[in-house]
Amino acid sequence: MKPLSPIAFLREHAVLAVSAVAAVASMVAVPPDSAYWGYFDWKTLGCLFCVLAVASALRLMGAFDRAARTVIARFGSPRSLALALVLTTAALSCVATNDMALIMMLPLSAATLVGAGRARLIPAVFVLQSLAANLCGMIVPFGNPQNLYLYSYYGLHLGDFLRTMALPFTVSVVGVVAATWWLAGRPGRKKASAEATRGITTAKAPASSTPAARAAIGAAAEPATAPVPRRPMPLSRRRLGAYGVLLALTLLAVFRVLPIAVAVAAVAATLAALDRRALAAVDWSLLATFACFFVFAGNLARIPELAAILGPLMDDHGLIISAGASQVISNVPAAVLLSHFTDAWQPLLVGVNIGGAGTLVGSLASLITLQHFTSVRKVFPQTRDVPELSTGRFLGLFTLLNVAFLVILLVACGLCG
Repeated sequence: MKPLSPIAFLREHAVLAVSAVAAVASMVAVPPDSAYWGYFDWKTLGCLFCVLAVASALRLMGAFDRAARTVIARFGSPRSLALALVLTTAALSCVATNDMALIMMLPLSAATLVGAGRARLIPAVFVLQSLAANLCGMIVPFGNPQNLYLYSYYGLHLGDFLRTMALPFTVSVVGVVAATWWLAGRPGRKKASAEATRGITTAKAPASSTPAARAAIGAAAEPATAPVPRRPMPLSRRRLGAYGVLLALTLLAVFRVLPIAVAVAAVAATLAALDRRALAAVDWSLLATFACFFVFAGNLARIPELAAILGPLMDDHGLIISAGASQVISNVPAAVLLSHFTDAWQPLLVGVNIGGAGTLVGSLASLITLQHFTSVRKVFPQTRDVPELSTGRFLGLFTLLNVAFLVILLVACGLCG
């Protein structure tokens, strides 16, 4: 593989670059000393590595893809197909983190909808999948990266975590299902859609679909030759069993039953023996980004003037401040930063999770959705005449739905304490 140029690297890892600059800038206010070592939450980093590594191994062997295709193949109407795609994304986000769920499901969704002659539904389904991944994964500690961090930082118990997240999770699921049912049932521009998708269900991969374009949307995005995706290759039972054991060890480590060092060693050693590609596919930039966030937040927490401002604000308005900060700096760095200024973990936990809705920056996973959407027309040139697939319309729908979900969740959680 050809090494990335510095500019290409910065584009691909923009969040890491920004977090590194922020960490270095914070060192001006607080020069490096022995206290820096205490900034890092090694348990969070270890758990995140295990979750990402096992999820990568399962993805590479086709386990998630097979499960998703099995679910999707059972539905044919626009509403049922859209619901299957969105709810499968929600379920995967509870197992494989929100980022991984979108990386797996968005290409499969595009191929399925184009193949089924439902290309006009791609913007709505993509936006709803983004919401489902960001909001439905909140119900488990390992569904979102910020949950892993807060669960470890505050030493939470699973029962307390579930009780706190039950209300926003329920509101989110009901909202996602209702929005999917409504948007998928809306009458589209049938003439334009029919002309754009005519013959797609029997077409091979378009000649103008370049390897670069296909890579942009992912390997699973090859155009479908039927309304439902093709049958996946058989799974390796030996590897599936081994990865199941690794997943169990990871969960035991997350819930503090097993030392994290044991889980990390087991995952690393097993994958090194069975599939080194899974280790290479781990989102190492996310782990490095977390490390930079720890340095940045740790340094800011040692600035008395900032603590004097954020401490009282978090005590009085923790939910609003954490959700609002997520709109500006994203929910993961907001969780790391604000955790240093409050012992009231409930409003912080809820705030950074519902803060995944709102602006495009609210959750970094939303940027994955935008990237995949802009690649649809490159991979499927026959969709270029579908008016619903303009980037402007997509961003408008994304903003409308995300802001609506954020407001509804803030009101619901605020009223119920």
